[in-house]
Amino acid sequence: MNGLEETTFRNGRLVMDSEEPENLIPAGNGSLMSDGRTTRKIARDDLKLLPVPPSTDTFQPISHNGLVDALEDSLALRRFQILRSEFAASPDGMKLFGLLEINAVMEGVRFAIGLRNSNDKSMRLGLVAGYRVQVCDNMMFSGDFNPLLAKHTKGLDLIESVSIGVDRIHRSFKPLERAIITKRLMRIADDEARVLIYQAFLEEKFPISLIKNVHQNYFEPEWEDFRERTLWSLENAFTESFKELNPLAQYQTTARLGRFIAPLVETTLADSKPAPVAANGGDWQ
Repeated sequence: MNGLEETTFRNGRLVMDSEEPENLIPAGNGSLMSDGRTTRKIARDDLKLLPVPPSTDTFQPISHNGLVDALEDSLALRRFQILRSEFAASPDGMKLFGLLEINAVMEGVRFAIGLRNSNDKSMRLGLVAGYRVQVCDNMMFSGDFNPLLAKHTKGLDLIESVSIGVDRIHRSFKPLERAIITKRLMRIADDEARVLIYQAFLEEKFPISLIKNVHQNYFEPEWEDFRERTLWSLENAFTESFKELNPLAQYQTTARLGRFIAPLVETTLADSKPAPVAANGGDWQ
């Protein structure tokens, strides 16, 4: 992948116990990409060795190790555990990128949290989360939602900020789960799937060279779990094909795919809501 080293977490109903199923369904993934030059992969224990510059009147550095400690503690208070983690730091130790897979699994998809931090004023402290998380040392940083983005200001309370971010992650489980369930239940006729594939490439201008791959990944999927003719399987057909692209192109096309699919999910969710009933049998005004 253009010299980048990529770590992919295969994900996989919301469960909160320590028992891992033998076969996690390969639906969705999180990836941390490091080119080995801009950043290098480091172990969790090595975070303690990274330097922390002195603070100024306007800038408060954040210890990379302290950030991950605060995140671990905040997750633990809510009964979440980090099952796998990956970190990459710049040669001078000023920038950190990370990917954490946690013990929250819903509808066949495991949750992941992406993080970034900088002590050279090049970027803000940030967290992203969801079942589609991408973190790259070229500043690509995306997930299904963004629970935290904070400047390194003098008055920043790291523990409070991280706690608020984790609370937002927790509250986002239900709406994201509803969206995943909707995609799994939304059956698509074969002709409709062909139209959607063509429409997506036409409207979102995906690389036309991938259209055959998307078609094959949908109609002849490698994974048994994606043989159902659903919007979930169609989304996976696209994302599997996008893995052939370089990281920046993969990031951009995945974002455009999300914009293309979102209206389909929102329309279905809106149609499934019960009509409001007026109190005392009256009419709604």
